[in-house]
Amino acid sequence: MLAVFATGLAAPVADAATPSRKKSIWGPVERKGKSQFPIYRDLGAGILQMGLNWSAVAPTRPINPKNPDDPAYSWPAEIDRAVAAARRNRMKVSLLVTQAPPWANGGRDSRWAPRKPRDFAHFVKAAERRWPRVNHWMIWGEPSRREMFKPLRHERRGKPLRGKEKKGPRKYAAILDAAYGALKRESKRNRVIGGNTFTTGDVSPRNFIKNMRFGKKDRRPRLDLYGHNPFTARKPDLSKPPLGHGFADFSDLDTLARWVDRHLGRRGNRHPKLFLSEWFLPTDHPNHEFNFYVKRKTAKQWLRAALRITRRKKRIYTLGWYALYDDPRRADGQQVERGLLTRKGRKKPAYRAFKRG
Repeated sequence: MLAVFATGLAAPVADAATPSRKKSIWGPVERKGKSQFPIYRDLGAGILQMGLNWSAVAPTRPINPKNPDDPAYSWPAEIDRAVAAARRNRMKVSLLVTQAPPWANGGRDSRWAPRKPRDFAHFVKAAERRWPRVNHWMIWGEPSRREMFKPLRHERRGKPLRGKEKKGPRKYAAILDAAYGALKRESKRNRVIGGNTFTTGDVSPRNFIKNMRFGKKDRRPRLDLYGHNPFTARKPDLSKPPLGHGFADFSDLDTLARWVDRHLGRRGNRHPKLFLSEWFLPTDHPNHEFNFYVKRKTAKQWLRAALRITRRKKRIYTLGWYALYDDPRRADGQQVERGLLTRKGRKKPAYRAFKRG
């Protein structure tokens, strides 16, 4: 491998792949003072995914919330750099907007949804005006998990939601639809990514999708793409039997697509494509985040299978790998080895699989 990668530096690579929208990645803009975009170009990634924390950007209520120059806003310079670098490298940036400030959710922690969906909509409008070249907007991450979104309640596995169990998906649907309206009014080019479920969750993907309704008329929220994080402990293969319980890993994406069509398809967008935002395979040893891990060779094989499915299926908009580098070491040794590169910047077998995919 190139010595510059071994030291964590990044230099242009002669045989860099053509950026493909089918491949996206989470990772830093810079590392040790060096741009990481030459690495993204070498991988052929077409989209860099990043997070945008509403609570951090607007800790106090803005007077003019739609104006990105309102003094209450403190926009992250890293996204400014990412948008500029992406343009130079023929890539796009996708922003995941999440976490509500206390002034918007009744003084609670940032996992609680805003009381008024329009407050969230005003923020994404200001963000769009700040970064008009960003055209992919994810509305909250994994709202089907209580640790990510409240007021979500844990479902009774395998059974339809009832009563207060429906409150979380309905609250989310209202936020999503408000954000969609705000972003589309700014530019029709904006693609709004909604749902953003997880393989399992406190509410299964199937139940979450079925209950994404809002208002007195039980309206379906508007979205362009359906987001899902299809983590899996089995090799991706659409011919495998379903996980059951309304769950959906990578091998269940065809089933997930049918749920989306039935419950969220709308006139003009009856078959929303799937935006697979986060996916990776932990390697090497047990970790604090997942109850499994695989060998590096296995990760390469499974990633190759996932990319083959992604490439062949027009229904899949993109597959996002999370993340470029392995996690920092932990005292207990339970860090997640999730990167295409090690902490020292060495290429793992999955790096080559991602590049060739």
